[in-house]
Amino acid sequence: MLDRTDLEPLFFAPFVSSVMRVEPAWIDYNGHLNMAYYNVLFDRCVDEAYELLGIGAEYLSRQAHSTFTAEAHVRYLRELHEGDPVRVTFQLLDCDEKRIHYFQQLFHATEGWMSATSENMTLHVNMTSKKVAPFPDKVMRTLARMKTAHARLPRPEAAGRRIAMPARG
Repeated sequence: MLDRTDLEPLFFAPFVSSVMRVEPAWIDYNGHLNMAYYNVLFDRCVDEAYELLGIGAEYLSRQAHSTFTAEAHVRYLRELHEGDPVRVTFQLLDCDEKRIHYFQQLFHATEGWMSATSENMTLHVNMTSKKVAPFPDKVMRTLARMKTAHARLPRPEAAGRRIAMPARG
């Protein structure tokens, strides 16, 4: 009999979340998705990707380790409205023994246009000591496999951008 815990995940490039919908409570007084809830959608995709990587909720309860976001850069490109179906991609750009650097794109699920992007750096944290800690070898091997699959993708044009005033000319 096959033990499901020994199965290696298959990494599509990029990882694509399940379809989510913009909830009515997330709409702001401007009539579109409030900026905070873009992060909720991005985070729900991360939760799905982390389950595939073996570092999701079960990992926290079993290993007493998790990840904390250290930095995020969100770009808002096009409005979303109540009920809009969306999907989010997750592209692993890089990782080391304590960090994960990834890029996400939020798309309207039926019309295909991009609504927002998010670039993030997360830290692997020992939840007992609340200190950054190395990933276990098994997680490093899984991250390496995803990184190899995602390395075939072009680097997103917006990755590594900084916020600055436009040049005056």
